[in-house]
Amino acid sequence: MNSLAYALLSMLVRKSCTGYELSQFLETFWQAKHSQIYPLLKKLEHADMLTFVYEHQTAKPDKKIYTITPKGKEVLSEWIGTKPSPPVSRDEFLIKAYAIWLTESETAIELFNERIDFYQKKIDFRIGIIAEIELQYGKQLLDPKASHFGRYILFKRKLKLEQDEVEWCQWVLSIIENFTDQSI
Repeated sequence: MNSLAYALLSMLVRKSCTGYELSQFLETFWQAKHSQIYPLLKKLEHADMLTFVYEHQTAKPDKKIYTITPKGKEVLSEWIGTKPSPPVSRDEFLIKAYAIWLTESETAIELFNERIDFYQKKIDFRIGIIAEIELQYGKQLLDPKASHFGRYILFKRKLKLEQDEVEWCQWVLSIIENFTDQSI
């Protein structure tokens, strides 16, 4: 079992989902392609950790709705108690930022503005999802034993990281723009 398999089981322990829905939910904390997800779902099915039913659709192919099994839930519960691996971070943008001195100010400014735009879209999306969760669960929102709790705290963390990224980019832009203004 790899971490992506546990991530899929973690999604399914909250609710039954299609493979497409799983890929959308995973975006919050994992970068995975459909070509990784679907073979892994098949392996988890063969290991009796999940099942699926076909849902008939008109004018579209039937879709599979995956559900975690008691065995999958047991394996997931055991895994949660183990020590996590060190986080892996790969971000091409940060490599470019590290060597930013090799480019023109205009290129650097464009690079950071694109990053801000990218994260601002994520922030807007995340704020909407958090508002939906807060509206749906109200006072039960902060119940650590509720199935929505992990999703809520994860979305709050992602929002903070995305906001911090925008703030950092704006700080860097202010330095570049200030230096460019002084050079003219």
